[in-house]
Amino acid sequence: MEPHGQLLNVVDVEATCWTGQPPPGQTSEIIEIGLCVVDLAARERVAKHRVLVRPQRSEVSAFCTGLTGLTPQEVARGVTFAEACELLVEAHDARKRAWASWGDYDRKQFERQCGPGGPRYPFGRRHTNAKKIFTEAHGLRRRPGMAQALEHAGLPLEGRHHSGPDDAWNIGALVLELAARDAWPG
Repeated sequence: MEPHGQLLNVVDVEATCWTGQPPPGQTSEIIEIGLCVVDLAARERVAKHRVLVRPQRSEVSAFCTGLTGLTPQEVARGVTFAEACELLVEAHDARKRAWASWGDYDRKQFERQCGPGGPRYPFGRRHTNAKKIFTEAHGLRRRPGMAQALEHAGLPLEGRHHSGPDDAWNIGALVLELAARDAWPG
């Protein structure tokens, strides 16, 4: 059993997207969940995970593939969203561990997809908006995107931007930067 508050799940999702409004009958839904486990006590990122999710009510557009690198064929091999939620709970202690994301988009997307008729919300109540904490800790007027925050903090962008696991890994680095300056809550 891990000590309370030692491990943090950093989550970043990619979702179906288009240049404008979704095509008729389609809605944006999670197609990739990136997860970085951060050991706050040891001050290190200890694991990086990826879960591909098969969309049920939308298709991966050419724009979405260009942005995320995810193809329709690749996500078609993914698990259902309900299975992904269960995997987060079973394999990553999502209901017990605190979790963080860059902004509130990821949390809200899970809440929306877990709404009426959807699977049970996989996370506990301890969510931290890392973008908000970073903005306050650095005394910035505007909340930066993840890539801008990395640049501001003097950290490299590792991997591909708009890849769930790579973005979660990079957000994990930002969390550790905040922890090093005693700005991370908890």
